Amino acid sequence: MRRKGLEGGSYKPLSENDIAQIHDTSMRVFEEVGFQVNSEKALAFFKDAGAEVHGRIVRLPRDIVMELVSRAPSEVTLYGRHPEHHINLGGTRVYAGTGGTALHVIDMASGERRRATLHDLKQIAKLVDGLENIHFFLLPTYPNDVSVESVDVNRFFAGLDNTSKHIMGGVYTLEGIKQVIRIAEIIAGSDEQLRKEPIISMIICAISPLKVDRNYGDMIVAIADAGIPIVVPAEPLCGATSPVTLAGNLVIQNVDSLTGVCLTQLVNPGTPVIYGSVATTADPHDLKYISGSIEMGLLNAAAAQLAQSYRLPYYATAGMSDAKIIDAQCGYESALTNLLCALAGANFIHDAAGLLDFALSVSYEKYVVDNEIIGMIMRAVEGIRVDEEALAFDVIKQVGPAGHFVAARHTRKYMRTEHYQPTLSERDNVEDWQAKGKKDTAERARERVEEILSAPGYRLPDEVKQKIFREISGIID
Repeated sequence: MRRKGLEGGSYKPLSENDIAQIHDTSMRVFEEVGFQVNSEKALAFFKDAGAEVHGRIVRLPRDIVMELVSRAPSEVTLYGRHPEHHINLGGTRVYAGTGGTALHVIDMASGERRRATLHDLKQIAKLVDGLENIHFFLLPTYPNDVSVESVDVNRFFAGLDNTSKHIMGGVYTLEGIKQVIRIAEIIAGSDEQLRKEPIISMIICAISPLKVDRNYGDMIVAIADAGIPIVVPAEPLCGATSPVTLAGNLVIQNVDSLTGVCLTQLVNPGTPVIYGSVATTADPHDLKYISGSIEMGLLNAAAAQLAQSYRLPYYATAGMSDAKIIDAQCGYESALTNLLCALAGANFIHDAAGLLDFALSVSYEKYVVDNEIIGMIMRAVEGIRVDEEALAFDVIKQVGPAGHFVAARHTRKYMRTEHYQPTLSERDNVEDWQAKGKKDTAERARERVEEILSAPGYRLPDEVKQKIFREISGIID
């Protein structure tokens, strides 16, 4: 049973008063501190909106901020190539998938870390296409064997040609943005159809604290102008690029992401924009980025409440681990942060599968492990149904004292839907487990990877690919 788009929101780390205080402090930052804008195009839009501009520092009154936020759609639908892969973001509906721009892959044969290639990206897309609890494909690796000039088209094409799930990714050049959009238009059938049912979306991060980069600012303008769904997350680190306190981090994250939201609505009112958080902590010993801390889960769960208060769809971060191999740390870090965000009603939980080693590496086997974790988490999000049928009084009365429910029709009807059915977890008794080779989680996951990758997978129709190759140069098939 595939569970996705379920209503979360049962976990609330912030009170209503907390949310009000974070919002008010964020508005004070907009009005009294401002943010730096290094993109001339973006700066011009803020000036025209009536912002107070001193050099490259922009200050916005709270009424302008909130008016611009109100222009953004409260729901954004991202489309897959098949209807079962469409995802409708907004409210407290929960979806989880891949993420990251990892430079390395943990090689399945040697167990050693190596540079990620374009072939890896294609294989991971195919693998994710076969994992039922991973709801979307956010391009998770950077292919080190591809030039920067052609990396955008090759990353997006690798995803579009190997999975029918929605494709999201970061972008690196303005020309790459245009080419990727054209590829998607060809696949969708027309530019109008792509805007109606977007099969791609893009990510442009703010630079915490309080900075719109020149290149990234130009890219936000280009993507918003093209009407393509865009995520505008921020990645403040407690004690490094934000205050060390979690509340202070949330203020920076909120201002940075809302700045991106405001810019998209100045460029093109109604642009499908997704508020986002990649907030986490810095290691107090050496200030390095930490991806598996419980505070990351708390921050991104709290940001879900902020997004809900603004009626904006929300891109959250969870599921990563700082472990280097699939071990206990890898499991508990990934599960805990994913669980907090999902129960908080985070809409689009990226990085939820595949990443370890401070998000520098991906593991084929970890995608399978995380698929199991996400399946269990989505069952937790679903919660406990309480109605006459679930309370089962008639069945209890029929069975009576000292009876059993094994053969009851009620049991047969609900046993597979009421309870999560694992595809990876070990539930044999010890003798059977021993007879099957005493395989651990990583070994069983490796077998599932090999099974999926050895089977035929999703591919674009040949005539569509040929049209893409005629129009767009530099794609490696």
